[in-house]
Amino acid sequence: MADPNGLTALTLPNDLREAIADWRGWLCNERRASDHTTENYQADLYAFLGFVTGHLGAVPDLKDLLRLNPRDFRSWLARRSMDGMAKTSTARALSSLRNFYRFLERSGRGQNAAVQSIRNPRLPQSTPKPLAPDDAMAVLDNAGVWQDEPWLAKRNLALFTLLYGCGLRISEALDLNANQRPSGDSMVITGKGNKQRLVPVLPIVRDAIEDYVRACPFAPDGKEPLFVGARGKRLVAQVAQREMRKVRELLNLPDTATPHALRHSFATHLLAGGGDLRTIQDLLGHASLSTTQRYTAVDTEQLMAVYNGTHPRARR
Repeated sequence: MADPNGLTALTLPNDLREAIADWRGWLCNERRASDHTTENYQADLYAFLGFVTGHLGAVPDLKDLLRLNPRDFRSWLARRSMDGMAKTSTARALSSLRNFYRFLERSGRGQNAAVQSIRNPRLPQSTPKPLAPDDAMAVLDNAGVWQDEPWLAKRNLALFTLLYGCGLRISEALDLNANQRPSGDSMVITGKGNKQRLVPVLPIVRDAIEDYVRACPFAPDGKEPLFVGARGKRLVAQVAQREMRKVRELLNLPDTATPHALRHSFATHLLAGGGDLRTIQDLLGHASLSTTQRYTAVDTEQLMAVYNGTHPRARR
């Protein structure tokens, strides 16, 4: 793996390369992090190492990383800001670094308190941006419209129906193996932090997945990936996002209409239909109720929009 500056594992000193390999193993085997999470963490670390290489004038070794001071880390944050990196992206990158440095300490390689002293960037309070119910259904109706291969069209429909019908994160859906697909009225999902939750499954979701599996030429079975690409490998998020972008452009939907927006739509439409926050929290796998409460703001906004657009007094 390389960072945008071209830094790769082959250019790193042995001690740092071995530490990164052990860290990846620890993330996968002990922390049970998904492949998606592990790859993102490593990408963040390599981007940081690319910055440090330019900052110090040479590729760092492990001792160099342990000697970095708060000023060095603040320079890195300033560079990200100058490069126009989103605060949410920087917050995740900082979390990745802290995780790596904690591993170095746990594995007896040394510690650096400076990285723990750096404050997280203040993130804007964002409101989820769901699709309107009619738009969500239009996405499903057109999920495979751009696909020449019928089985790929069925795959897109199955994936988008699963995201909207069960409120899954895109990583949770793509991490599923064939033997984990729903066969009854519920399924067990392993989410963030390796936490499991029970999610109800509508017949339309189950039927869409089975229709795709029957059509798939790679016949996913057992521990093989459920959702695969054109060559039979596990489908990656970038491809799912690209397929959603095609549908979005066809329907003239905003840029916020992403696969993750289907999860937002699931929660918002449940809430609008009378679902209670605690239940929706469990269905989404949120650790904190405050995260789920963001959807109440969306529901209120929609309520006010309807009121302002239809009430005679509001239109005066």
